[in-house]
Amino acid sequence: MPSTPERRSGEPMTEPLLSVRDLSVAFHQGENTSLAVDRVSFDIMPGEVMALVGESGSGKSVTANSVLKLLPYPAASHPSGEILFGGKNLLKASEAELRHVRGNDITMIFQEPMTSLNPLHAIEKQIGEILDLHQGITGEAARTRVLELLNQVGIREPEKRLKAYPHELSGGQRQRVMIAMALANRPKLLIADEPTTALDVTVQAQILDLLRRLKGDHGMSMLFITHDLGIVRKFADRVCVMTKGKIVETGPVEEVFVNPKHEYTRHLLASEPRGEPPPADPSRPVVMEGEDIRVWFPIKAGFLRKVVDHVKAVDGVNLKLRAGETLGVVGESGSGKTTLGLALARLISSEGRIAFIGNDIGKYSFKEMRPLRDRLQVVFQDPYGSLSPRMPVGDIIAEGLKVHERALSERERDERVAWSLSEVGLDPATRWRYPHEFSGGQRQRIAIARAMVLKPRFVMLDEPTSALDMTVQAQVVDLLRDLQKKHDLAYLFISHDLKVVKALANHVIVMRLGKVMEEGPADEIFKAPKQEYTRALMAAAFDLEAVENGGIQQ
Repeated sequence: MPSTPERRSGEPMTEPLLSVRDLSVAFHQGENTSLAVDRVSFDIMPGEVMALVGESGSGKSVTANSVLKLLPYPAASHPSGEILFGGKNLLKASEAELRHVRGNDITMIFQEPMTSLNPLHAIEKQIGEILDLHQGITGEAARTRVLELLNQVGIREPEKRLKAYPHELSGGQRQRVMIAMALANRPKLLIADEPTTALDVTVQAQILDLLRRLKGDHGMSMLFITHDLGIVRKFADRVCVMTKGKIVETGPVEEVFVNPKHEYTRHLLASEPRGEPPPADPSRPVVMEGEDIRVWFPIKAGFLRKVVDHVKAVDGVNLKLRAGETLGVVGESGSGKTTLGLALARLISSEGRIAFIGNDIGKYSFKEMRPLRDRLQVVFQDPYGSLSPRMPVGDIIAEGLKVHERALSERERDERVAWSLSEVGLDPATRWRYPHEFSGGQRQRIAIARAMVLKPRFVMLDEPTSALDMTVQAQVVDLLRDLQKKHDLAYLFISHDLKVVKALANHVIVMRLGKVMEEGPADEIFKAPKQEYTRALMAAAFDLEAVENGGIQQ
């Protein structure tokens, strides 16, 4: 496999900016050793975007972290290979030499900015710290440079954001701050590890457009790590496809996409969620109905903390969901999607009428809701955060049975847990294992099993596939469709991923700033959206080039 990219006719040959040669990474735990990366080689040329793609566990991030020696040494080691940057092997560099390279010549942005930014420090301090550490810039000069960086990455009114903390910014704004920090010292190489995975499609398009523009302005090279091949096709120059620690295919992006040679590459390219939702039947009974649902959060000010205004998170939403149907709720972060779902599930207070299986539950107390909870379940976005790390999977799934079906014997509970795991495609024998011993897709199946074990009528699915690889996404979509058909379930499916919504939803509600911008049968919404906002969402989801930076502003 050639490790140096082919140059176009007439183009002068240049030396690679970064050259990874025969790199292996091993992890040691006691007497056990596992090989995470196996003899990987690739080059990144000046000004080039190299994409490293593959599923979770393929070795992408381990390879990228090796460049700056960010792995947990000595638990990690390099049985073979070298990483050449500026003629120097970074694997042999001293800590002092690495400190000079990190943040100066090579910088990195990560998938989840909320965990990468310090929650205790304001934005100005966090960016200013980098300028002070690497360039000795402080005081007014540092503030001027911070403002310049925030302007470059498209933060509106940056002066007002200097004293803001990470939790006060949206997901897209936090990622822009991370990019500003990465660009502070004008690096030669930017490593971007899944920088858009957790973002809305419109924000994702803006971030990619921003990175493309900044790359052109600064002449930067990029190592872009992702599992989303749609992004790779629009953004990268070359691609390396990884699986099980090996690079199985590499080449110019268009060549790999048009004529993939390896079976695994073809598998990835065919892994988008497909199929159609079960047909809607207007004669089926209504499971969930809402009329003029409102969730307003008070804004208090002054010494007496008087209410001066409200944040209208959900403002006058109407909906009707029948058995065996899926209602897709789409929109950007902050549009009110999850708040609407929580209100319907009676997990937060709301105004307006909410009817569940004929019961007007809008004013039910916690005690009055308890007998209905088994038939009204929720599956959250991050299964690792919603599953207790201290409990084996069997106990996690059985917890609801202990509350709602106390008459069951221990043996009967265990049988129900085993049945539920089988329902979601997992081996019942794994019920004694803990969540950290499962992959992301398996953990989401466990979260679904926890909901299904109670045999619900209504399930709120809050971004259940957004953190998953595309191949796993497709599997989970198929699973949800099969379970719905088998058990006549009503789904409220909340997502910013319109490709997944298209594969699951019968009816779609498009929300923005708490209000319904557009609604209707899913096929009509996807084929001929009427509102400009809906068209922008569709353009971002199905053609990233169609949304210019700022198309839907932060």
